[in-house]
Amino acid sequence: MVDLESEVPPLPPRYRFRDLLLGDQGWQNDDRVQVEFYMNENTFKERLKLFFIKNQRSSLRIRLFNFSLKLLSCLLYIIRVLLESPSQGNEWSHIFWVNRSLPLWGLQVSVALISLFETILLGYLSYKGNIWEQILRIPFILEIINAVPFIISIFWPSLRNLFVPVFLNCWLAKHALENMINDLHRAIQRTQSAMFNQVLILISTLLCLIFTCICGIQHLERIGKKLNLFDSLYFCIVTFSTVGFGDVTPETWPSKLFVVAMICVALVVLPIQFEQLAYLWMERQKSGGNYSRHRAQTEKHVVLCVSSLKIDLLMDFLNEFYAHPRLQDYYVVILCPTEMDVQVRRVLQIPMWSQRVIYLQGSALKDQDLLRAKMDDAEACFILSSRCEVDRTSSDHQTILRAWAVKDFAPNCPLYVQILKPENKFHIKFADHVVCEEEFKYAMLALNCVCPATSTLITLLVHTSRGQEGQQSPEQWQKMYGRCSGNEVYHIVLEESTFFAEYEGKSFTYASFHAHKKFGVCLIGVRREDNKNILLNPGPRYIMNATDICFYINITKEENSAFKNQDQQRKSNLPRSFYHGPSRLPVHSIIASMGTVAIDLQDTSCRSSSGPTLSLPVEGSKELRRPSIAPVLEVADTSSIQTCDLLSDQSEDETTPDEEMSSNLEYAKGYPPYSPYIGSSPTFCHLLHEKVPFCCLRLDKSCQHNYYEDAKAYGFKNKLIIVAAETAGNGLYNFIVPLRAYYRPKKELNPIVLLLDNPLDDLLRCGVSFAANMVVVDKESTMSAEEDYMADAKTIVNVQTLFRLFSSLSIITELTHPANMRFMQFRAKDCYSLALSKLEKKERERGSNLAFMFRLPFAAGRVFSISMLDTLLYQSFVKDYMISITRLLLGLDTIPGSGFLCSMRITEEDLWIRTYARLYQKLCSSTGDVPIGIYRTESQKLTASESQISINVEEWEDTKDCKDPGHHRSLHRNSTSSDQSDHPLLRRKSMQWARRLSRKGPKHSGKTAEKITQQRLNLYRRSERQELAELVRNRMKHLGLSTVGYDEMNDHQSTLSYILINPSPDTRLELNDVVYLIRPDPLSYLPNSEASRKNSVCNAGGPDSREETQL
Repeated sequence: MVDLESEVPPLPPRYRFRDLLLGDQGWQNDDRVQVEFYMNENTFKERLKLFFIKNQRSSLRIRLFNFSLKLLSCLLYIIRVLLESPSQGNEWSHIFWVNRSLPLWGLQVSVALISLFETILLGYLSYKGNIWEQILRIPFILEIINAVPFIISIFWPSLRNLFVPVFLNCWLAKHALENMINDLHRAIQRTQSAMFNQVLILISTLLCLIFTCICGIQHLERIGKKLNLFDSLYFCIVTFSTVGFGDVTPETWPSKLFVVAMICVALVVLPIQFEQLAYLWMERQKSGGNYSRHRAQTEKHVVLCVSSLKIDLLMDFLNEFYAHPRLQDYYVVILCPTEMDVQVRRVLQIPMWSQRVIYLQGSALKDQDLLRAKMDDAEACFILSSRCEVDRTSSDHQTILRAWAVKDFAPNCPLYVQILKPENKFHIKFADHVVCEEEFKYAMLALNCVCPATSTLITLLVHTSRGQEGQQSPEQWQKMYGRCSGNEVYHIVLEESTFFAEYEGKSFTYASFHAHKKFGVCLIGVRREDNKNILLNPGPRYIMNATDICFYINITKEENSAFKNQDQQRKSNLPRSFYHGPSRLPVHSIIASMGTVAIDLQDTSCRSSSGPTLSLPVEGSKELRRPSIAPVLEVADTSSIQTCDLLSDQSEDETTPDEEMSSNLEYAKGYPPYSPYIGSSPTFCHLLHEKVPFCCLRLDKSCQHNYYEDAKAYGFKNKLIIVAAETAGNGLYNFIVPLRAYYRPKKELNPIVLLLDNPLDDLLRCGVSFAANMVVVDKESTMSAEEDYMADAKTIVNVQTLFRLFSSLSIITELTHPANMRFMQFRAKDCYSLALSKLEKKERERGSNLAFMFRLPFAAGRVFSISMLDTLLYQSFVKDYMISITRLLLGLDTIPGSGFLCSMRITEEDLWIRTYARLYQKLCSSTGDVPIGIYRTESQKLTASESQISINVEEWEDTKDCKDPGHHRSLHRNSTSSDQSDHPLLRRKSMQWARRLSRKGPKHSGKTAEKITQQRLNLYRRSERQELAELVRNRMKHLGLSTVGYDEMNDHQSTLSYILINPSPDTRLELNDVVYLIRPDPLSYLPNSEASRKNSVCNAGGPDSREETQL
């Protein structure tokens, strides 16, 4: 066998290559058989079926031809009736025989032949084995009745004048019209509205009934009144409209019988048609119909895609979207898969919204629904996630699919997407603007711990308002707070601006200070023409160019402002400030205090950012004259610019050498080695040299590395920040990073405790009694409830419990619904809270979008709802930079050269500055900081509640029997809501009421019993706090915890806090004011910031430190 194989020579290479290219064509004797497919479609019947039925375009042409034939036959019948002369006599033969001219007979015969041939052919092609099914069809019977007599008359000439009811062809025309519309829809690949189809069928049915009745009455009355077609039309209209004048009536019994039959048919057919029409109308009202192509091409519209549309979400979107003047002509098309809610339907019926808002029920995943919304012609598409779902990840998945579907259908349509989980953000990177809820939520909660009320500051900045809230209030703080809430972020090109054009070629801080001094606007950032990155307060070294885009905070944008010089202002006697009250200073005093000449240069040495103080000039303090402040230089002087190298921690020079040595050994600066999700912005922050073992992360359990079981045992130098959350999700990364950013001094780094469950024992173990802040995150499991607004019930009650147990604890709470903020720190008998509730209702009636802003917990930054940031996405349609600026303010993004948000507290040593304008100058001239607002805390003067007054009187009465007057005075002073020396009227009233009650003796037994009951009630009220305090103390002792530091009576109910965004230059500074600052990037002062960052990381832990460092 081997020999035989060796005898066969191999094929030459050229033959093998030819066989590879051409195949084995040389083998003629193979067994392969050629198979032809779809041979059944090559038969004559199949080809005819393809032409007459299957092919949409040819079938449409055939049905259009058939429809024309039927109309032609009806027209020929009318012509025959009009040409026929009236018959004489009332003989019955006139019903069966008519006068028909030869040409007319020829046309009718031709039409009949063609129609009969077409009917037989279509019946043969659609034959499926049952011949009677084809014969007994009503269209086939009508065709036989109208066509066969004419064909017979060809062979039997005496039958040429036989009456044939050709007018019945109108019903065949109606049937052809229905089939033609269906073929039309198939041909153009579009589904026309079912409403249109049903209306067309109804109209055609009504016309066929009237036409049949007209022709039948006219023919049967040939032996009666000899009615013409017009009289028959008149009779039919009067009869079908149920008017029945009676001037035209049928005389013969056949015509009367025919009228009865037609009325019966109409009573059966028309109600069915109207019922179907009404059903389709109701369905259309639910689905919303279509947005026409003509409107989409001639008008501008945006599409809002949501899973379920709630009234709060709808009103927030409409109020914010239409708050901008240039969007008044836009239309909003809502695409939602659920049926319209009753409240939403009621709102959309208001004329203001019914003309501009169109609701479509449909899915964004269906091209037909996207076509109904004309997504390809839309100016933008907003896709919002449903945050009320139990599974937020599933809600994000739906949002991602909607975004993909819209991008696939309309690639050029700008996308504005809201996502819930940060780990899902990278799926929609293609979107033009993305807002991740958990990123913003945790970043705002973190900054609230170091910069109080940051959430309120951001919320007010991203809401459109004209600053008219609270202007009708009698209280000064509400007027100032409401007026300042109208400040927003705007942009303008420098060379086109009246505010900033004169500062071309000057430093950024010089432009910011003088623009605020001259116009009252706050310049916070710039962007180069050839750069997409926005720089917040790039510092004094940044030189302004003519093409720079300036971002500033003001009540309104420059284009809507009018300017008056000082002469015109003096003539009109108008105040320069919007704010009236004791804080206002004369204009000449402000100008004189600006320090236009540098008499006393301030100390520009690096100061600690932990406790920024503005030192009083030494020389100025010795003299009687007012101290001055160094001017802001037009071009930065490198010798006077503070160059705080935070990488070397020069800002922490107050620490001892031992502490500095230990802190340097404990912390390093660098980038986090691991990112919890794709798309997180790397932030330069404080890291540990070595990774902490996982077992050490449990604070309440000891391990082999430490034996601590509570926060007190750790001996933390700084107060704790406790985060109460349901799960440790990836969003917590955005809470930790801002609190560990590189520009935070090491001695200010607060320990962060994550509390996944909050029973009292765990709260006490994690150190709630000495914590700086407690952050309560809204739990996902409670976001869905049978009643929408009950989603916050568990969170509100738990926070109220914490508020009662630990009244001195600063609690920051996140809620699902902003309307529930009124229940935070609820006091049922607090008159001041009731007054604020009435004010909120009045502001809502005036059409304010920020009616909730006067609630004390929101104004103080103790509560916020992430839904209030939905307006950030809506504003991005007009201001495409708002998301970037907000991310920079919150520390979610870090751009080299861009500043960061921080705060400083005004102490007694800083009060020499006196006004906000002088503070602005001091900061710009010394450190380059730009202030943007003030967080002010005041006591509630003369606004104590009735409940507090009653408690004071009762406690004074109860302590009247005490022998120690000093004890009485101290108790009375501690029980009041604020210092009684500030409220002489309150103290006088309470003392008078107390004396009046004490003078009343027990004259009657009823009064004595009432007094005893009142004393028992007072004892109950007074002992409630003591009982709660005793409960906490006993529990701490049971757990082996120290009770030192727990103060149950330290209550801050007597104070109110609020924010003044970009206040007037002459606003007086007060003690304990917190000033919001945008501080320049310290790394921008270094010669090579990037290299410094890398060297810092390398020096901290060597080349492998990136794998070992840990937050």
